[in-house]
Amino acid sequence: MPAPSMTVIVPAKDAAEFIGTTLETLTRQFDDDRELKLVAIDDGSSDDTGAIMRRYAERFTHAEVIRNDIPHGLAAARNQGLAQVEGDSFCFLDGDDWMQPGRLPVLQQALRAFDCDFVRTDHVTVKRAERRLVRAPFTHRGVVADPREAILPADDRSMVDYPFAWAGLMHRRMLDQGLAQFRDGLFTAEDRPWIWRLHLDARSFAVVDAPHLLYRRGLSDSLSKTLDRRQLHFTRALGEVLDIVEADREAERILPKAVFSVLALSSHHLVRARRMQPAVRRELRTGIRHLLARLPRDQARAAIDRIGGPRRRVLARVLREADHA
Repeated sequence: MPAPSMTVIVPAKDAAEFIGTTLETLTRQFDDDRELKLVAIDDGSSDDTGAIMRRYAERFTHAEVIRNDIPHGLAAARNQGLAQVEGDSFCFLDGDDWMQPGRLPVLQQALRAFDCDFVRTDHVTVKRAERRLVRAPFTHRGVVADPREAILPADDRSMVDYPFAWAGLMHRRMLDQGLAQFRDGLFTAEDRPWIWRLHLDARSFAVVDAPHLLYRRGLSDSLSKTLDRRQLHFTRALGEVLDIVEADREAERILPKAVFSVLALSSHHLVRARRMQPAVRRELRTGIRHLLARLPRDQARAAIDRIGGPRRRVLARVLREADHA
């Protein structure tokens, strides 16, 4: 039996409403289904997610379904999938998203033609009946580039602000070099240190046009809308970003970008914290204070001046608290 040329990793928890659509779109990618290996991870679902995964697995020549009796989280579930990769390329797909037909062959052809480490694409957000194209924030299209040169500028969107693991395709060597894995145990923002490592340590990448991935927004149970203790993991994730950048050979050049990103994301969570339970809110503010205490003061104050509106005031207050902690 011919080996697959590509692996698609699909982790999901309690996604029975959507997982059928997700997996159906994978049946519409290649004319020969032997090109693709499906690795589906049922991460402790209490609904029919696993049963639907198993039914769809029967439609693929190469497929595995992994069942976690208790949820491990998205990062750990993706890592489980990475351990099963076959072929020279792989990608991620979340259990409530889907792809337009023919997306994966286009990405595979680009990855091979450019002989680069990974390719990235735009995507479309879907919120009820509304659809919106979100562009990957990189000027050059269809050309091979140095991933490091896509990190800056410091105070505008760049590719490290576009961390979506599912927005592209990776060459197998990224897995072999240890750049594809996520930190186990992170339940949110797991893709932030992941994207920084990728852009600092990979050799080459390209942003390419392809049939779109469609990303559902506004689901009532999505982690981005959750206000429980899992949101506290974002401070750990951003702490890892600072660790990665501070240890880099170009730390002085790229640290201002990491500082700006930490402050922008912290301000977002501080505003959201008003709707959290008091104990969770206090723990979140403590984590952010410790995070901000690591930032060079001159760079932090300069970055706060570029963040407008109420977020600037909230950040300035927490930074003062960090100074006196």
